[in-house]
Amino acid sequence: MTTTGSPVSAPPTHQGGAAPRHRNAPPSREARRRERRSRWYQRDVKWSPYAFVAPFFVFFGAFSLFPLLYTGWASLHKVSLTAPTDMEWVGLRNFTRLFEDDFFWNSLGNTFTLGVISTVPQLMMALGLAHLLNYKLRGATFFRVAMLAPYATSVAAATLVFVMIFGRDYGMINWALGTVGIDPVDWHNDKWTAQFAISTIVIWRWTGYNTLIYLAAMQAVPKDLYESAALDGASRWQQFVHVTIPSLRPTILFTIVVSTIGATQLFGEPLLFNPGGGPNGGPDRQYQTLGLYLYEQGWTNLHLGRASAIAWVMFLLLVLIALVNWAISYWMKKSELGRKAARRRS
Repeated sequence: MTTTGSPVSAPPTHQGGAAPRHRNAPPSREARRRERRSRWYQRDVKWSPYAFVAPFFVFFGAFSLFPLLYTGWASLHKVSLTAPTDMEWVGLRNFTRLFEDDFFWNSLGNTFTLGVISTVPQLMMALGLAHLLNYKLRGATFFRVAMLAPYATSVAAATLVFVMIFGRDYGMINWALGTVGIDPVDWHNDKWTAQFAISTIVIWRWTGYNTLIYLAAMQAVPKDLYESAALDGASRWQQFVHVTIPSLRPTILFTIVVSTIGATQLFGEPLLFNPGGGPNGGPDRQYQTLGLYLYEQGWTNLHLGRASAIAWVMFLLLVLIALVNWAISYWMKKSELGRKAARRRS
């Protein structure tokens, strides 16, 4: 006799015949390893970008932010370099004393004149050289590398060579002038000749650098613009004036600002142009810049508070230059948008 009833199903088995692990059983070693690996990966994705950028902020805080804040605090005190922790509060006295100091105004004027006679010829020459290098030339790579050679030269080595070139008794420049009947020039002791000689060093060192910046910007100008200008009968000079220059306006503005900042901080060339003379900038201070005057106050006269005030004046000048740059860029962008809107309406 057979009996009927519900069939008894066999317990499910794991793939491969093994019994399944119980739901509440502890995770296996491989599962725990995968879980730890996943947590480390999430932490790495979250925190590694901060670790990558942290060195910049550490160095910026140590060598830029802290000196800026410290000099700002020191500029409000009477403090000597020999005892930088002994400070006597004087408020804005260091700044008002600067504005009453004829040496400060002399160094400010020298900084301005040196900046003008070194920046303007430098950028004009760089623009012309970049225009020549923009055309197909034999050995173009050699010329482009040669343009950077002065920039890679040490400022000390370059200045000392130019000191010998502009020597009064045995300099090459005076020898060349003597061959055409011109009397020797005292390049070091006259104001304008000394500033001209120092600006020559700056021009020689930085023209190639700006040339390559202009060349890179010229190569980004669409070739269609030159082709259209050529079809309209424009010569190379007309193409340069009406196509290249308008396309390079942002780059030209950038180089003007950077060169102006460099001229404001000019230090090495005028210091080494007067060997053994210290930071005075010549016997009559005829080429003492703000950087030299700062060095004289802080490291020669040991007036750290006054030197800090000069540093902050230079910093505020750079901020003013940046604001002028922003205003000009904004005006140029607004003018360009206005011209585009006028062309669309017409």
